[in-house]
Amino acid sequence: MKDCDAVINFAAESHVDRSIINAGTFVKTDIFGTYILLETAKKYNIEKYIQISTDEVYGSIKEGSFKETDPLKPNSPYSASKASADLLVRSYYITHNLPVLITRSSNNYGPYQYPEKLIPLFTINALNNKPLPVYGTGNNVRDWLYVLDNCSGIDTVLHKGKIGEVYNIGGNTEKTNLEITHLILEVLDKPKSLITFVEDRKGHDFRYSLDTTKIESLGWKREYNFEEAMKETIEWYKNNKWWWKKLVRG
Repeated sequence: MKDCDAVINFAAESHVDRSIINAGTFVKTDIFGTYILLETAKKYNIEKYIQISTDEVYGSIKEGSFKETDPLKPNSPYSASKASADLLVRSYYITHNLPVLITRSSNNYGPYQYPEKLIPLFTINALNNKPLPVYGTGNNVRDWLYVLDNCSGIDTVLHKGKIGEVYNIGGNTEKTNLEITHLILEVLDKPKSLITFVEDRKGHDFRYSLDTTKIESLGWKREYNFEEAMKETIEWYKNNKWWWKKLVRG
């Protein structure tokens, strides 16, 4: 980290299902790992430290959208570890005057996403004519953000964000898990009979939604259309089996 101008911490254990099975790994990486980076950033007087967080730290919301000033109410070990890291980052700003910023983004999608995540998992399963395991009724709602829109948002915060502040980055595209599943099957011309409803996830948040007014005031805006970007993403997994086959086998 020595001689770096800025540090952007993307590093995290990030899969809710695994956090339910083994929370310790998430505590070590997401909380203690953040502590190590903050200490090092302080040691080398880094000009900016950006913590990449998640909308999941707010918990679930029935109506409206979360603002950056809303309380943190995480409901899974994963989101709790990320919320803990956010609070630790804030403490280094208050206590040590470390120049920090925090971004909280909604669910990302796009090429090269690890196969355990919903969209690549369901796409790969459909390509292999395997069941698509949908939790509960499939009516849980997520806001979907194309990965390059998230990157441009982070870049905007890096260059224009106010030190000590939090910025939501959302896609303004709320879809149920079942809608996402149907879209994947439609694009791949696969039957709906591949859908298999399974027991709901423990502590499953029903809906996420972010108010992005604050980051939009910095000049950021989404560029990618959801339907088009999703089709391109699904096609990417279809055409790049060489990349994910080794990961699925592993």
